This record gives sequence, C-alpha cells and structure tokens, in this order.
Amino acid sequence: MNNRLYLVIALVIAVVVIALVVVFLSPVFRSGQSPAGTTNLAAVEVRSYEGQDLSSISNVPENAIIGTQNVNISDYRLTVTGLTTTTKMMTYNEVLDNYQHYTKVVTLNCVEGWSVKILWEGVLVRDLINDAGVDPRANTVIFHATDGYTTSFPLSYVMDNDIIIAYKMNNVTIDPQHGYPFRLVAEDKWGYKWIKWIDEIELSDNPNYQGYWEQRGYSNSGNLNESQYS
Repeated sequence: MNNRLYLVIALVIAVVVIALVVVFLSPVFRSGQSPAGTTNLAAVEVRSYEGQDLSSISNVPENAIIGTQNVNISDYRLTVTGLTTTTKMMTYNEVLDNYQHYTKVVTLNCVEGWSVKILWEGVLVRDLINDAGVDPRANTVIFHATDGYTTSFPLSYVMDNDIIIAYKMNNVTIDPQHGYPFRLVAEDKWGYKWIKWIDEIELSDNPNYQGYWEQRGYSNSGNLNESQYS
C-alpha cells in the first residue's frame, strides 16, 4: 500500500512539474507575440522616396475659399453621379477598402509662386467612374467639395491618365487643412485645380463648365504649360 501511495505522489509531482515547464516555456514558442496583441503606432512622414527628396507637409500652405473644412467622417459620403449608369454613394472606408491604392510623387505648383514635391497615395478616379458606369453623352468631370468649391476637367483627362484622389501625403493621412478625406492630385495642372475635401464626382455633358476660380478669370484647362488666366 505504501509503495502505491508513493507511486501516486510521484506521478502527481511529475505532472505538476511538466505543467510548470510548459507554462514557463510557452511564451518562447509564441515568437515574441504579446498576450495583449499588437499596438499600431502613428505613421511617420517620409521625406524621401526612391531617391527623390520630398517637401515637408508643413511647407504646403492652407488655401481655401472659406477656411479649413473639418469633415465628420461618420457622416461623410463620396458620391459619383450625373451622367452615370448608376449613382454610387460610398463611405470613406468603403472607398479605401474596395479600390486598389496607388502611390506616386507629384509636384504641386501654385499660381502664388510656390511648389512642393509630395508622395501621394490614393485611388484612381477612373476606377470610381468605371464602377458607376459612363453615359455616352458624358464629356466632362466636375469635382465638388464640401465648402462649395468646384472645378472641372475633360473626361478624357481622368480616364486616359492615372489621376488619383489622395488620402495620404508622405505616408501620413491627409489632415483637414490639406483636404481630408480626399484631395485631387491634378497632375500637370495649376494648384487651383487640386480640389480638396472632395465629396462628389459628377459626370456632365457641359465642356464649358466653369468652377470657382474659373468663373473669376482663371483658365478652365489649368495647364501648367499655359498661363493660369483665361
């Protein structure tokens, strides 16, 4: 009887020792994984990309007709409408989740005389428009902002080029001052065509549509290689 008791006690001690060893060694086999999970740190602004020096975001002045727009992202919707097969209305996250993202370095040139080279990240306007469907009568794209600002382009400009609406600058999310949630990266165009706070993309059959600054004497094309005035 005593031998059996000793055997039971020895087995219990062995089981306890094995359990303690397993508990002690288990973190080693988790590859350093923390029980609390991973904490995402804030993105850091990059100042160079593929050998190109970038301008600081702080060097991009604030230009707006009625001041910075602070968009409530919970209520925000991006609408693609007008001469389309269907009207698309998407939340901010739906745009980011459902479309391919692209990055490119593009210089923004302002008629005031300053310029900045920025790494932009966003989605193609062409993808958004194709998803809504293009009416054969459409020849113009009008962009609308939350502050009432508008500007327009030939439909061919956004369909034949890789034109994006950006949500990041230099690897960080665009802040309200610079156009959050979306700003147009209007390549080869003067800065007044780089509309901020975009909330609507409208397809139209009016090639002569004039936006805010165009109504005030600025060129409708906005081409960098031409005068900014009509």
